[in-house]
Amino acid sequence: MFVFLSKFLPLLVYPLGLACVLLILALIRSSARSKQLLVLGAFLLLWLGGNRWVAYSLARSLEWRYLPPDEIPQAEAIVVLGGGTEAPSYPRLFVEVNGAGDRVLFAARLYKQGKAPHILLSGGYISWLSQRGSTPAEEMADLMRLIGIPEEALWLQPRSQNTYEDALYSSEMLRERGIRNIILVTSAQHMPRSVALFEHQGFKVIPAPTDYTVTESNWQDLWRPNLARQLINLLPTADHLGLTTSSLKEYLGILIYHLQGWL
Repeated sequence: MFVFLSKFLPLLVYPLGLACVLLILALIRSSARSKQLLVLGAFLLLWLGGNRWVAYSLARSLEWRYLPPDEIPQAEAIVVLGGGTEAPSYPRLFVEVNGAGDRVLFAARLYKQGKAPHILLSGGYISWLSQRGSTPAEEMADLMRLIGIPEEALWLQPRSQNTYEDALYSSEMLRERGIRNIILVTSAQHMPRSVALFEHQGFKVIPAPTDYTVTESNWQDLWRPNLARQLINLLPTADHLGLTTSSLKEYLGILIYHLQGWL
């Protein structure tokens, strides 16, 4: 039940879902003043959530907490969190990467640089939410083999259904092998919550973030005094609404995990 509620309830407070709730309330309210305020609230949510300034500011506040170090030190294992793959499901004939697929590539790069002798691939799926037929851990392993990572270097953790379980079940596997020092690979936006979870499990964590949305150049471009650019920044887009939503998801996750005592 917790997993279901953790997936369902946030949809009602993200900008798009909350705007829909406000519009439904506007349809059933009899007061014209109430209708106007509810519609205005829905408009403001979509406009603010969908413009580039808000989306980039929220994303940067998470992504830039862990910037890439000049040199990533060696560790006992590399831990990669799932979320960067798409399962083979017709007409998709093989495992593909999505926007977070950098996780797999970066982890393979670190392994080939000799940063750690093993890669733990973490990620399961929720059966009622997806009929993908394979777990993210298995899908990442397929890609790792494709780019030359040896089978004996790969450890799979296919049980987890959320980030807390990523840390919980991966930690069990690592402790069984006497490992306490890890390189953690995930998307930069996801890194603050992930680091806190693994540190709470007692690990020394070396963050290795990837999949940055907000780079230094596009952050500077955001504030350039250019009328055409600023007009475009002002208008909401689906991409920026999605970026705002993913940032709010991380902040909400951090809050809930704190309340659960997991951080």
